[in-house]
Amino acid sequence: MSETIALAVIGGTGLYRLAALTDARALSASTPWGEASAPIHVGDFAGHRIAFLARHGEGHSLPPHLVNYRANLWALKQAGIGRVLAVNAVGGIGERFGPRVLAVPDQIIDYTWGRLGTYCEGDAWQAQGGEVVHVDMTEPYTASLRAAILAAGRESGIAVVDGGCYGATQGPRLETRAEIARLRRDGCDLVGMTGMPEAALARELGLEYASLALVANWAAGCGPATGAGQAGAEITMDEVLANLDHTTAQLPALLRALLGKIAP
Repeated sequence: MSETIALAVIGGTGLYRLAALTDARALSASTPWGEASAPIHVGDFAGHRIAFLARHGEGHSLPPHLVNYRANLWALKQAGIGRVLAVNAVGGIGERFGPRVLAVPDQIIDYTWGRLGTYCEGDAWQAQGGEVVHVDMTEPYTASLRAAILAAGRESGIAVVDGGCYGATQGPRLETRAEIARLRRDGCDLVGMTGMPEAALARELGLEYASLALVANWAAGCGPATGAGQAGAEITMDEVLANLDHTTAQLPALLRALLGKIAP
C-alpha cells in the first residue's frame, strides 16, 4: 500500500540524518540516472511521514561537484514525494546573513560548471520519451513553500531571514576574497556549493522546492570585523561545524511547525 509522504528533507553539510525520525525504513536509491547519494529514509515525525536524504552521503563522502543531483531528485520523485526542503550550508555575504542565521533565499545565480544540470540528455532521457523541457526559472523557489517556512519560523519563535540571493560556486574549496567581492557586486547575499543544479532539476520534475540556508561563517572578506573586501581571519572547519551544530539544533521545531502548515 502506498503512503503519503508530506515532505522530503535533503540534508547538507552537518546534517546527515534526522535523529527525530521514528519507525523509519530505507527506500532504494537506484534510478535511471544512477545511484542517489544515500538511501532515502522515510519515517514518522510530528505525526507525519517524511523522508530524509543525505546530499553528501551519510559519511560526507561526496564533494559538491560529484553529488549525483539528478539521481537524488529522481529518487524522491519516484518515491511519490512532491515537496522538497533543501538544507544548504552557506557563507554569509550580506550584512543580514551572519553566522548562525537561518535564511530562505528567493533567488540564485549559478557559477558552477561541468555538472549534469538537466534530465534532457542521454539514454535515460530517451527512455523517458526524449521530450525537451524548457522550465521557467524566473522565480527559482516555490513561493508557497517559502511562505510556509517563513510562517513556521514565526510560529516556532525561530528567526528566519526572508529572501536573499544564493551564489552557487563549484567547490569544494572556499572562495577567494576577490571572488566574494565579485559575488557581492553581482548581488549575492549568500554563497554555497550545492544550490545548483538541484533547484533547476527539481523544477524540471515539477517538485515544490525551497532552500533553508544555514549560515556557517562569514564569506571571505565579509563581516563587521573586516568590512566588504577587507582581509579577515581564516575560516576554520571548527568554526563552521560549531555554527552548523547550533543552527541544525533548531530544525526539529521549525519542521514541526512547517508540517502543521503544509500537511493535512
